[in-house]
Amino acid sequence: EVQLQASGGGLVQAGGSLRLSCVASGFTFDDYAIGWFRQAPGKEREGIACLSNSEGSISYAESVLGRFTISSDNDKNTVYLQMNSLKPEDTAVYYCAADRSASSWSNANWILYWGQGTLVTVSS
Repeated sequence: EVQLQASGGGLVQAGGSLRLSCVASGFTFDDYAIGWFRQAPGKEREGIACLSNSEGSISYAESVLGRFTISSDNDKNTVYLQMNSLKPEDTAVYYCAADRSASSWSNANWILYWGQGTLVTVSS
């Protein structure tokens, strides 16, 4: 069974930091791109950050570039998203995701595996 278990969401003040974690199981971690999407109320689900060991790439949405950092602990099959300098616009449900290719982060419909959402709320 493929599982992506996300955690770490919560309430934080603008300018603060939060760290999300995603523990993957049920598939070969190194063969997939793993990362994060988010969905704000009334908006499309958008790719935020992606890490692909097989493709040797890390990518970020422009909206989070320089503020968010994706990393992984491959021994633990875990991906992290360190979120700094948070803004109210970052408020969203954040989803861990996995796919064969990092290119899928351009379209949520292409994602193979989804985790549950974890809510991040940034107060002004």
